Order: sequence, then structure tokens, then C-alpha cells
Amino acid sequence: MSELKKDNYNYKVIRQFAVMSVVWGIVGMAVGVLIAAQLMFPALNFDTSWLHFGRLRPLHTNAVIFAFGGCVLMATSLHCVQRTSYARLISDKLAAFVFWGWQLVIVLAAITLPMGLTTTKEYAELEWPIDILIAIVWVAYAVLFFGTIMKRKVSHIYVANWFFGAFIITIAVLHIVNSAALPIDWTTWKSYSVYSGAIDAMVQWWYGHNAVGFYLTAGFLGIMYYYVPKQAGRPIYSYRLSIVHFWALIAIYMWAGPHHLHYSSLPDWAQSLGMVFSLILLAPSWGGMINGIMTLSGAWHKLRTDPIIKFLIVSLSFYGMSTFEGPMMSIKTVNALSHNTDWTVGHVHAGALGWVAMVSIGALYAMIPSIFGKEKMHSISLINMHFWLSTIGVVLYIAAMWIAGVTQGLMWRATNSDGTLTYSFVQSLEATYPYYGIRLLGGIIFLAGMFVMAYNVMKTISGAKNADTRIPQPAH
Repeated sequence: MSELKKDNYNYKVIRQFAVMSVVWGIVGMAVGVLIAAQLMFPALNFDTSWLHFGRLRPLHTNAVIFAFGGCVLMATSLHCVQRTSYARLISDKLAAFVFWGWQLVIVLAAITLPMGLTTTKEYAELEWPIDILIAIVWVAYAVLFFGTIMKRKVSHIYVANWFFGAFIITIAVLHIVNSAALPIDWTTWKSYSVYSGAIDAMVQWWYGHNAVGFYLTAGFLGIMYYYVPKQAGRPIYSYRLSIVHFWALIAIYMWAGPHHLHYSSLPDWAQSLGMVFSLILLAPSWGGMINGIMTLSGAWHKLRTDPIIKFLIVSLSFYGMSTFEGPMMSIKTVNALSHNTDWTVGHVHAGALGWVAMVSIGALYAMIPSIFGKEKMHSISLINMHFWLSTIGVVLYIAAMWIAGVTQGLMWRATNSDGTLTYSFVQSLEATYPYYGIRLLGGIIFLAGMFVMAYNVMKTISGAKNADTRIPQPAH
């Protein structure tokens, strides 16, 4: 049926975001592999500022989080909200604006960050003209999502949409508040934050940790709550637990940011508050993990034949692990060892690769055939290959960084009997150098899996017919 008919779902924008998810995933992870190689082989900086580690590192984080992760979140949320609301997106033109506007943001980031145009704020490096564009596109995305919920044909709002909705609203607030800046040079886009000193640090990590909490956690939990039950062919284990999980998570996460500022000029009471809320956060986080794993518990027989289930179950396992590790690292005595070491890098990638990337890949594999009118992906064996490449890659990566980080922390604080440092910084670097090689190998293996996925997706969608976008009548 024609996709322009108003009684049909809008799958066009979902297909666009799904394809670009794979493209930006490869780009972002390829930059990550390059900068991992630069830490081992400095000559790979190529004696040019454009390709210097200091400029490519924020490009890597922005590309993976906002290009890959953003496209996945927009594809899945716009798919989920239509399917669970029995309603078409409120505006095709607004949907197109959100897609092309977000791609423009990504391209501008890819141009300006290597040029050195940066605010220097973690996960918020983009300068003010791009920040304004992000705000406009994000508000349009919010209107598109919530407008569709308002025209739903069922009274109930499925829990996945609660998580997507919380993620959309909170990221808008975080971005607008943290990005408030005073432009001082219109030619170089240079600006200064409206906040100063410790206040700026506090606002930044209120934003930084909640970008993790709402963008990389709540948003992807929305994915989990829709695609895990769908792929398992059974309802969510406990709907009551999902609601408790939602309210506990969004109430507690907002206060955990100060644990990034232990032993800084931030007041001790604020640091301690961040630590306490981080520890409390373990309960709702594991509630969500248990809910997802128990949903899959009735589908264990599918693990042998359905590699998509493998992606989803392993992603939930990494979610549980990283949400235990995070609160543990927020304890001041543990943080005294881990802070500024590669342990933090390992922790971040346990969440980013193990949880975010693997649940995203599983959801994309589950969604792409249906939105392109195919019964299944081109090759199930290639999905299986991708699963093992991803799993081996992430395990090598985080294990190497754990060992490197603990080694660094112990060497940095080791002292002789007279109080002098036992090791120089260069000695600690030499000790961790082999683990950088293992991290690089893990990254290459994970990236190889993304190329396998790109080939599989390309073969699946080539010659694909439009999916049946007719809206079914809700059951009463």
C-alpha cells in the first residue's frame, strides 16, 4: 500500500535512521581504532593537527554516542511508538526534518572537531551554533514522538515509551542548561560557559553523567523493553517491576553526577551525595536487568538458533555488570585508585560496547527485515559470526583496560620509605603499553563485526520491497 496514506505507519524515516546507524557505527568505531593505535604508535598522528589524538578523541565519542547511538535511538523509538500506539507519526515532513537535521549535526561535528573548534566539555564539545541546531532538532523530535503518543488509538502507554519519553525530555533539559555559553568570536565560534569554576564542573558532570543515565541507559532500556519481549515471543517478565524500575531510575540517576568530581574543589557534601545516590542506583539498575533476563528465561531454547537473542542476553549481562561496577567505582576509597586511570576507560566501554552497542545491534537485526519487507536477515550465520566478533572484542578490550587501570593506580600511589614516589609516570606507561595492544586488537575485532553487519544489511535490503505499513486494529 502507498506509504503516503494516512492510515499507514511511516517506515521511511525508520529505514533511513536504521541504515545510517550502521554507517555511523562503522565511522565512529573506526576512529576509535585509529586513536587506540595512536596511543601505541604516535607516528599515526601523521604530524597534522587535524588527525591528532586530542582532536580525534572527541570526534570518536561524539560519533559513537550521538551519530551511531542517536540514529539507533531515533529509529527504534519512532518504530516502537507507532507500533505500540497503533498510530502513524504525526507529520512526515517533521520526521524528514528530524532525520536530515540530525545528519547535519553529525556532519558539522565531523568538520569542526578535527579543526579544534571545541568547548572542551566532555560529551558536549560542539560549539554554540551547532548546540542551537541540536536543540531545534531535538525539540522537533520530541514533538514528533509525543505528538504520536497523543493520537494513539489505545489508552495504555507501553513502558518502552515511558523510557523513550524520559530520555527525550531529560536530554533536552541537560543539553540546553549545560550548553549555555557566551559567544566571543563569531568567526571562530569561540565561546565561554556562562558558569564558572566548580559550578561549571558541577553542571558539566550533572550533564555528563545524566547523558549516560538518560541517553545511554534510559533510551536503550526503551529498546530493551520493546525488542526483548518481541524477539523472545513472550511478554515482559514483570510489568509491575518495569514501572518500579522506571520511576526509581529517573528519580535517582539525576543526583549521581558528583561522583565524577571526587577529590576536587567541589564541596565534600556534594561529592558524598553523588556517591550515596550512585550506590542506591544499583537497585533499580539491576531490577531492569533482571526483568530483561527473566523475560528471555522462557526462550532459552532459541539461544541455539537465534543469534539475535544472544546479542540481547549478553547486552543485558553487560548492563548488569557495568551498573555494578559504576556504583563501586563511585566509592571514594575505590575512586582514589581508579580515577584518571584506564580502569575508567574499561568501565565506559563495558557499558558502551557491551550494553549499548550490543542491544542496538540486536534491535537493528530484529527490526530491519520487517521495515524492509523481508522475512529475515540475509544470513543468520553472519549474525552469529558478528555476535562472536563483538563478544570477543569487548571482552579483550575491557579486560585489558581493567588490568592497565589497576596497574596504573597502584604504581602512581606507590611510595618509598622516605615518602618519594616509587615509579615515574613513564614507568607506569611502559607497564601498561602491552595492554594498549590488547585493547587495540579488541577494537579491531569489534569493528570487523560491524563490517560483517554492514554486508548483511546491504544484502538484506537490496531489492527489498516496502514493508506492509498498514496499521492493525488494537485488540480490546
